[in-house]
Amino acid sequence: MDYQHIDVKQSPRVTHITFNRPEVMNAINPRMHEELQHAFDAFSSDDEQFIGVVKGAGERAFCAGSDLKAIAEGGRHAGYPEDGYAGLIERFDLNKPLIAAVNGICLGGGFEVALACDIIIATDTASFGLPEPRVGAVALGGGVHRLARQIGLKRAMGYVFTCGRISAEEGLNLGLVNEVVAVDELDNAVERWCQEILKGAPMAIRASKEAIMRGLDEPSLEDALTNQEEYPAFHAWRRAEDTREGPKAFAEKRSPVWKGR
Repeated sequence: MDYQHIDVKQSPRVTHITFNRPEVMNAINPRMHEELQHAFDAFSSDDEQFIGVVKGAGERAFCAGSDLKAIAEGGRHAGYPEDGYAGLIERFDLNKPLIAAVNGICLGGGFEVALACDIIIATDTASFGLPEPRVGAVALGGGVHRLARQIGLKRAMGYVFTCGRISAEEGLNLGLVNEVVAVDELDNAVERWCQEILKGAPMAIRASKEAIMRGLDEPSLEDALTNQEEYPAFHAWRRAEDTREGPKAFAEKRSPVWKGR
C-alpha cells in the first residue's frame, strides 16, 4: 500500500508505525484509517516482527483523534476498517506487544489507540483525554470501556464526564502510563523497553499477553487458571522451538537464540 498519512519502518524485530499528519496534530481521516489497518495487518502477520511501536510525527501531538474537518466536509461518518478505529481498537487477536510512545497531546481517538496498546511511554509534556462530549460525540472507539477497566470506574467517570485532561505524571500515578521521560529521551526509552522485551522468548511473551487479556474476561481466577490451556497462544507456545531452546540454552550456559516459532 502507498502510505500517504503514516510512516512504517522496520528495525530488527520491531515495527515502528508513525501517524504522519503533523500539520493537523496527526488527526485521523478515512484514508489514514485504511492505511493503519493495512500496517497493523502486515505487522500482525510478519513472523520476523515481534514488537510494534506507535508514535506521532512532530512535536505537538501523538494524535488528536478524528479529523473533524474531514468528517464535516464529508457530510457523514465514513465508517471504520475491519478491525475498528485506526485498524486497531477491535484487533483482539493481536498477541504481539504494542508500545505507545506518546509526546504532546493524545486525545479522543488518539487516546483510544494508546489505551489499546500494552505499554505507554510518555514524555513529561504529554497529556491524555477523551473530549468527545465537547463536540457532541462519545468515545465509543474503546475509550470509555478501556479507561474504566484500566484506571477504575469512578476515576474514569470523572474524566469522561468533565472531558478532563490527564497529565503524564497523573497517568503514571493512575497506572495508565508505564514511564515518563523527557522529550529528548523518548526514543531511547522506547528502545530500552524493546530490548528488555526481546530478551524473553517471543512465543512466551505472546502467551503471557493472551493469558492476561483473556484471563481478565474470565468469571474468576479459578476459571482463568483452568481455561488458559485452551487459549491459542498457549498451544502455540507449548509446541514452539523457543520453548525447547530456553532450557537448552540455560543448561549450556549461553544466551538463548529466539526464533519466534
